[in-house]
Amino acid sequence: MILEPVHIPELTGKTKSAYEQFQRLIIEIKKKKLPEKITLAINKHISHLNSLADTGKSFRPQIVKVQSKIVGLLAQKLKIVPKNYFKKTWFVLGMTVFGLPIGAALGVSLGNMAFLGIGLPVGMSIGLAMGSNMDKRAKEQGRQLDIEL
Repeated sequence: MILEPVHIPELTGKTKSAYEQFQRLIIEIKKKKLPEKITLAINKHISHLNSLADTGKSFRPQIVKVQSKIVGLLAQKLKIVPKNYFKKTWFVLGMTVFGLPIGAALGVSLGNMAFLGIGLPVGMSIGLAMGSNMDKRAKEQGRQLDIEL
């Protein structure tokens, strides 16, 4: 069973919204049947967050860090991801993996490296299309959490 994050009433602003998002993530994770090893790892991260004494400005980065570790663990080990996870990941990958080489090829072939920038939106479009397709597949296979981070 996955632990609940400790309720901290004095949080305000961005820290409060980050903490509420983290709580919603945990609720969504609880809806999935997870192996015990993964559950223990998630509980370890939640326990670390619960043990932090400072709930001031330094607490928000800790929440984001723990949330990122949990999402990364689920994505890597079980292929369970939040909404638009692949779309956001492939957005950047598309620009770097596809866009830069396409732009460089255009620049070299046309003799003007100013065309390097043309490849970026092309790569971005390719990345968004690939990410959207992967997100759609994850939803169809029941590997998508009902939360967007």
